[in-house]
Amino acid sequence: MGAGDTWHLWLGALRGHARRSAMLLLAVAIGVFAVTLLGGLGEGARTYILGEFSLLGRDILIVLPGRNETTGGVPPITGMAPRELTRADAAALGRLPAVRRVAPLHAGLLEISRNNRNREALTLGTTRDFFAIRQLQLAQGQPLPERRANREENVCVIGSRLRTELFGKSPALGQWLRAGDRRFRVVGILDDRGESLGMDFAEAVIIPVASAESLFDREGLFRVFVETRGPSYQESARRQILATLTDRHQGEEDVTVISQDSMLAAFDGILGAVTLALAGVAAVSLLVAGILIMNVTWIAVLQRTAEIGLLKAIGARAGQVRLLFLGEAVLLALLGSGLGLLLGEGLLWIGRLTSDLPLISPWWARLGAPALAVTVAVLFAWLPASHAAAQAPVRALRPQGSR
Repeated sequence: MGAGDTWHLWLGALRGHARRSAMLLLAVAIGVFAVTLLGGLGEGARTYILGEFSLLGRDILIVLPGRNETTGGVPPITGMAPRELTRADAAALGRLPAVRRVAPLHAGLLEISRNNRNREALTLGTTRDFFAIRQLQLAQGQPLPERRANREENVCVIGSRLRTELFGKSPALGQWLRAGDRRFRVVGILDDRGESLGMDFAEAVIIPVASAESLFDREGLFRVFVETRGPSYQESARRQILATLTDRHQGEEDVTVISQDSMLAAFDGILGAVTLALAGVAAVSLLVAGILIMNVTWIAVLQRTAEIGLLKAIGARAGQVRLLFLGEAVLLALLGSGLGLLLGEGLLWIGRLTSDLPLISPWWARLGAPALAVTVAVLFAWLPASHAAAQAPVRALRPQGSR
């Protein structure tokens, strides 16, 4: 029996039991589809987060009020501080040897209006250094004036989308808008960069930190961005920041200093848990497909007993008979893997068109999923295939019910 004969018998068995083959094909495709989709979502989320943090810069430390050890929550969301961060604290950090620049930040939602147009927008109070730290580019105008942080100025920089909604096609530079109960003159328009770390700068208003403090009627800062003098200064800057703020807060260490690496580690933990959950679903799908392959192969062996006996009678070896059934399982696994990959990549392609996430399945999903499907098919089909190969031709050709 040559390779052509074996291939002909494989295809004949699949065509002869089209519904059974389609069921196995779908089972394998679902498992491979789950692995492909898992890899694409995980890799896309990871790439997106890395891209977001690359915009922040690797030399940035973020000072948050409150300690995660004492509040029981993640500082950026639930941290509660016994003492607030102030502009004076930020100014003290700016004088540290390892620090290049500092940007205090107030944040809140305010109603922004001009003439009869109004909407609620994210309002940020900060300094000129914030533009350099967050790598914000201007499409028109200039950033906030380089003045002392404790001086109020009625000027603002607005996002590109907010500029269109408030001014339409009219010029915006030099015009006035109202934020809350105060008027601000537009001195700059941000280049469109979309959302970054939860802030959509396209719909934001940036005003001087002193003006924001007066407008929000609160002294405590939302957070402080600190740019160190280089990667080698990260640890020394962290120690200097903690020592300075502890001394200013009467000996109590009531702030949290986080870096890009620590935030990436936190997100890696979240993504790892999600990945494990999705991997479990994918593994269960392939396990179910393997069990289904074993059951169907057993049924095929019982139904094709006479065929097995005839092959053995005309000289087919046990290994050739085993290969017939294993080959059918592997062929179904390969076809199902191709279908699963096609469906998974198609869905990821649609996701790339409808979102900003780089949803591309990694190489280990594209290669590992079909390899895993073939391995499962061989393992679960081995036992019934070996049973077929061990049958004696005389017993296999004996009519059913005869002794």
